[in-house]
Amino acid sequence: MSTSTMTAAVVEATNGPFVLRELDRPKPGPGQVLVQIAASGTNPLDAKIRADGAPHAKQPLPAILGMDLAGTVVATGPGVEDFRTGDAVFGLTGGVGGLQGSHAQFAAVDAKLLARKPESLTMQEASVLPLVVITAWEGLVDRMQVHAGQTVLVQGGGGGVGHVAVQIALARGAKVFATARGKDLEYVRSLGATPIDGSVDTETYVAEHTGSRGFDLVYDTIGGDLLDASFRAVKRFGHVVSCLGWGTHKLAPLSFKQATYSGVFTLHTLLADEGRAHFGEILEQASALVEAGKLRPRLDPRSFQMEDIMAAYDAVLGRNGAARAQGKIAITIDSQFD
Repeated sequence: MSTSTMTAAVVEATNGPFVLRELDRPKPGPGQVLVQIAASGTNPLDAKIRADGAPHAKQPLPAILGMDLAGTVVATGPGVEDFRTGDAVFGLTGGVGGLQGSHAQFAAVDAKLLARKPESLTMQEASVLPLVVITAWEGLVDRMQVHAGQTVLVQGGGGGVGHVAVQIALARGAKVFATARGKDLEYVRSLGATPIDGSVDTETYVAEHTGSRGFDLVYDTIGGDLLDASFRAVKRFGHVVSCLGWGTHKLAPLSFKQATYSGVFTLHTLLADEGRAHFGEILEQASALVEAGKLRPRLDPRSFQMEDIMAAYDAVLGRNGAARAQGKIAITIDSQFD
């Protein structure tokens, strides 16, 4: 391969296949770094973008998808002071709004979106953290200001955002409960939270765990009926946050408790080019939690290469005969990190 080109997996039509193309290697502009990508994190939202099923997260085609990455800085543009060639980094950097994604060997990305990769994580482990960490952090810390002594309910505690939200809340001293189903119940328990069977009626588990008072904070990562359940599960003057609050919901249960609600829309920062430095700040703090042993990604054990991207997407969605992911899916872009 020429030093002026790179291999990238390109989607050329809505829901179309990934096609490996040799493209010009990007060059870092002002404030950017060129990252040699070792691994690309893959999210259900990436699959929705490919299928044009996310009106809030458009990516003009043809495009290189993939929002999360981990890799090594190989060049810096003018004005970059925080990173040097050779730094291992991770970040939520593109794959939406016309920004190049991470399903490629290289990407020129805004340095403000990056942080140094935790040394204790592999490239694959680091690559699956950015979107879910930032989403969980924006809800729990930026909106709720979670702190020691509070009770926190995470709806969907075994999922991508959910398992990180559980760990962040625990790290900040909260008493954490999380709804889950099947094998995820034991996984939630292993994190240090109290698992709640998702099939149990809301009023029943609120009575059992809070004496019917409700939880101080509720983070909904699922949306739909679980957001309605969250309004019933929160205590008087409590706070509900959702990262999937797209539907129509009755606010009466929330209003009668004089509780508050906040929505999280993580992609706004990329789409509007607003507040990007906060992404890097969040990831720096998350990296510190990782190194302190308080945060660990739930990584699906299967290995995928760039040539296997379609299989990786099938695993994310649990379709075409693929077992649904038990944790986050990483795609190895550079085989030396496999």
